[in-house]
Amino acid sequence: MPVHSMTGFARTEGGSEFLSWYWELRSVNGKGFDLRLRLPQGLEALEPKLRASGSKKISRGTLHASLVLARQQGDVEVRLNEATLKQVMDAAKRVCELTGGMMPDTASLLSLRGVLDIVDLEAGTAIGEREGNEIVASFDGALDALAASRAGEGARMQEIVGAQVDEIERLTELVETAPARSVEAVRQRLADQVERLLATDQKLEPERLHQEAVLIATRADVEEEIKRLRSHVAAARDLLKEGGVIGRKFDFLAQEFQREANTLCSKSNDASITESGLAMKVKIDQMREQVQNLE
Repeated sequence: MPVHSMTGFARTEGGSEFLSWYWELRSVNGKGFDLRLRLPQGLEALEPKLRASGSKKISRGTLHASLVLARQQGDVEVRLNEATLKQVMDAAKRVCELTGGMMPDTASLLSLRGVLDIVDLEAGTAIGEREGNEIVASFDGALDALAASRAGEGARMQEIVGAQVDEIERLTELVETAPARSVEAVRQRLADQVERLLATDQKLEPERLHQEAVLIATRADVEEEIKRLRSHVAAARDLLKEGGVIGRKFDFLAQEFQREANTLCSKSNDASITESGLAMKVKIDQMREQVQNLE
């Protein structure tokens, strides 16, 4: 299955004999599925069908869906504001009384602002069942377009995350093959530690010193962290291959990656291992930013 991003955009248009409309859909990341509809007044009855369609096709993400309707040209209503007209005429009569002038003609009165309103009828107030079904169908089409957009973004993210997993594996191999982890290097480090302690004025038993040094070296060993990192790399590749809704699983896995990298750095007693561990932490942070946007 393909990997989908939670971000995407789609716009679809539709129309009938008397109406035209378009849907705009924008999705961003979110913990679950959240559909936020913006509908013209009068179309609230379509909301249950729209929500059902959205939940079938989108698993995760916050989806902002806006519907814009318009009547075909010429389908308008002219409204006369009689109260405003009466106030204008009363004012005109008073002006005539004061100045001796003539009353304005009808055309002049109607041209005054507020006397006439030319209103594009609210499309939602006269939507029939057929048009409502067509609007819902066009929303389904917009959802398909959005899914395609999210799939395209998901494919790009899949490549990026795959490359990041490869880099984490490479850094893990650097740690595993670091010269400081060789038997000879560990033996020399232990010998140096014991020698430094014996050089002090304190009375210390060599056998006891060797035991303590071995314990310290054992605690500093990162073999378990390396094994777990390799296991996480394999799990990450399996998830990318599996596809589908993997965002949450991958986010949890990224946290496990980070935990092992932190432990590796805290145990490190060699500059090269620390350097690789720090580089690994940076790459894991970058990977986690990406996977938090996966569906």
